[in-house]
Amino acid sequence: MNLDRHLETAKHAAVRAGEQIMKIYATDFDESVQMKADNSPLTIADKAANAIILDMLKSEFPQISMLSEESTDDMTRLKNELCWIVDPLDGTKEFIKRNGEFTVNIAISDRGKPVLGVIYVPVTGVLFFAAQGVGAFRQENGEVSRISVTDKTENLILVGSKSHASEQLAKLIDEKKELIGETVSAGSSLKGTMVAQGQADVYYRFGYTCEWDTAAMHAIVEQAGGIFAQMDGSEMTYNRKNTLNEKGFYVVNRAENIWV
Repeated sequence: MNLDRHLETAKHAAVRAGEQIMKIYATDFDESVQMKADNSPLTIADKAANAIILDMLKSEFPQISMLSEESTDDMTRLKNELCWIVDPLDGTKEFIKRNGEFTVNIAISDRGKPVLGVIYVPVTGVLFFAAQGVGAFRQENGEVSRISVTDKTENLILVGSKSHASEQLAKLIDEKKELIGETVSAGSSLKGTMVAQGQADVYYRFGYTCEWDTAAMHAIVEQAGGIFAQMDGSEMTYNRKNTLNEKGFYVVNRAENIWV
């Protein structure tokens, strides 16, 4: 499968959505924040970005199914081998806190496997992207560079969530403190991109996430040479009936740093 056109469209859609997010970010949007059924926040930026992305993707690739956090789930997608998986604003809590650590995530799954991933960081303008068999890349100010994970097995940098700390992670950090040189935190899928580009070495997430939280990150990490798996070591698949990732997951630079 040639993903060149899909990748270019996804990159363009992510940047367009990011530009709209930044326009809203510069306004007083606080009163428009709503709470969804799962008690997670929803802003007008989520909705606006979602509309832009879905319109562009459906226009170019009407034959590919769609799964987006901010759209009603059409279960006919399960009959399609290809599915776009979209989080129009990953890190809504970080957006509301105005700390800049939120992203736009777009991926494609092919028969359950993430074969394309795009992550755009609206505040910095940095774009991460990857496609199966092509590699993983970072683009900033028009400059594109290939990215890859480190080969470290000691003095590791562990990255964790800013908004989703857990007792399991604290216990793991204590158990592996001799191997960990530094612990840092970041929002949204930025944690995965940090491992993919060698700014961190390991990332463990014990709590629940959803397919749209991980698909793009998963594709980028694997194309950068990293390992992405569920906490029990099984493969994370996509375009499932149940979109909740219930087992947690880890992102590591190499197999020696799998600690569960």
